[in-house]
Amino acid sequence: MASAVQIAAPTPLVPATPGLGERWQTLPGRTQAWAVVGVAALLAVLAFMWTGARDADYRVLFPGLSEKDGGQVIERLTQLNIPYKFTDGGSILVPAARVPELRMKLAAAGLPSASSAGYELMDKNSFGQTQGQERMKMQRVIEGELTTTIQSLESVKSARVHLALPNQNGFFREQQKPSASVVLTLHPGRTLDRSQIAGIVRVVSGSVPELAAKAVSVVDSTGALLSGAGDDDNAQGLDSQQLQFRREVEASHLKRVIALLEPVVGRDNVRASVSAEIDFNQVMQTAETYRPNQGADTRPAVREQRTQESVQPGSATPAGVPGATTNQPPVPATAPINAASQALQVAGGGNGAGVSSNREAATRFELDKTTTVTRNAVGSVRRLSAAVVVNHRASTDPRGKTSSAPLSEKEIEQLTALVQQGIGFNAERGDVVKVVNAPFRVETAPTAEVMPLWQQPWLLELLKSAAAPAALALVALVIILKLIRPALLAMLAKPEPAPGSQIDEVVADDVPKHLPALTAPRNTDKLEAARVMAKENPAAVANIVRGWVNGASA
Repeated sequence: MASAVQIAAPTPLVPATPGLGERWQTLPGRTQAWAVVGVAALLAVLAFMWTGARDADYRVLFPGLSEKDGGQVIERLTQLNIPYKFTDGGSILVPAARVPELRMKLAAAGLPSASSAGYELMDKNSFGQTQGQERMKMQRVIEGELTTTIQSLESVKSARVHLALPNQNGFFREQQKPSASVVLTLHPGRTLDRSQIAGIVRVVSGSVPELAAKAVSVVDSTGALLSGAGDDDNAQGLDSQQLQFRREVEASHLKRVIALLEPVVGRDNVRASVSAEIDFNQVMQTAETYRPNQGADTRPAVREQRTQESVQPGSATPAGVPGATTNQPPVPATAPINAASQALQVAGGGNGAGVSSNREAATRFELDKTTTVTRNAVGSVRRLSAAVVVNHRASTDPRGKTSSAPLSEKEIEQLTALVQQGIGFNAERGDVVKVVNAPFRVETAPTAEVMPLWQQPWLLELLKSAAAPAALALVALVIILKLIRPALLAMLAKPEPAPGSQIDEVVADDVPKHLPALTAPRNTDKLEAARVMAKENPAAVANIVRGWVNGASA
């Protein structure tokens, strides 16, 4: 009787996993070819996406170039292999990362050439230059520098300056004064106020000798005259500071009028305008007044009195008319104090010695003197004019219906009195205040149609910008799923054992009853487990084989 043999459980063996190179070699040739094509296509798509993402952000290189300058810049960019784009305004766009580099390179090449040259012209002196050429070059230098200065303003897009500098001669009366014209092109939506225009005029007039500010004309791109003889404010001789002062005076009076009327008639029921005439003349007046002495004693006061008398002896020879008339006694003097004295005759006529006498008297009286110096204030209000429009009174009935009614005459008089007190009304200087009651027309703005979301411009622009990246991403996904994924799955799959390398399955009915059932792994693992068992316990394996033979023979 065969003894039972205890069989140890077999140790599972893990076969060596082949490498990726070996698995790649085992793939079919068609799968390998499609995988290579897929990887190459994927790399191309990724490179194109990276290049497009890098160059997607374009910035303005030079805005508003002319056709000539734009053609020169484009030719230079083509030589440098730089991608570029155009806009409707004549601007050239390049990748944002290369804007500073390209600006410096093009500036070194003298592009764009339309920029006005200033003192750079003085660096190029030609031999044999005439006086006329030198004068013209100096004029171009001044025009170029003024153009550069005016273009530095924020609202100015471009500018041109034309100077008329007449030739000076030796005759002062025949010398002509210079003049200037400035043509401005403003940025869209920008304007220049009075102070900025006056500043441009001052800059131009101050840069040319003997150029008056009134000889400078400023014109915009539409041909409208911004400053010159036709300007009302300039015709009045007001500068920017005086204009600003007048606006401040008008604004302060207008603010007071609105502050008084709004609590009475409502916030949106009043419109007002105040116009002020300001006297900027500076007048100094000196007056001297003479008048007699004042007081109880009206007699003039004597300031100085002077008397001068001279006597000269006469001749011993008798003189005069012979007879009794000459021998009469002298008559008393009757001349006034201030009159010239007459010569006195001595008694004795022509028989006695004659004496000549001269007397002078001068009297100066004291007079009052008053000296008055008057200096008028600068910027005094000469006249005020205020115009006020008040809306009709609105009322709502119990049913909710709104109606309007005009104000009464008494109410309009009260409002007029308020306005007069608010602006400091003075009838002597000719101030005018007019208050009118009229209904306001309220125009309802047409309601704009609400566009659906899929028609919004920003959404369409977003879809356009995202269409190309999304299409490239979809192509990359198709390449990965259809070409690369099958090869990867085939390489990562578990290899199947070769045919004939496994032990046939042991049937449980063929195993003797007194022996435990052998559980061995199938396929290659079963074969390896049987070999290990035969080496470790050959007696047990011999008994198993013997049992199989005995059972088969039975």
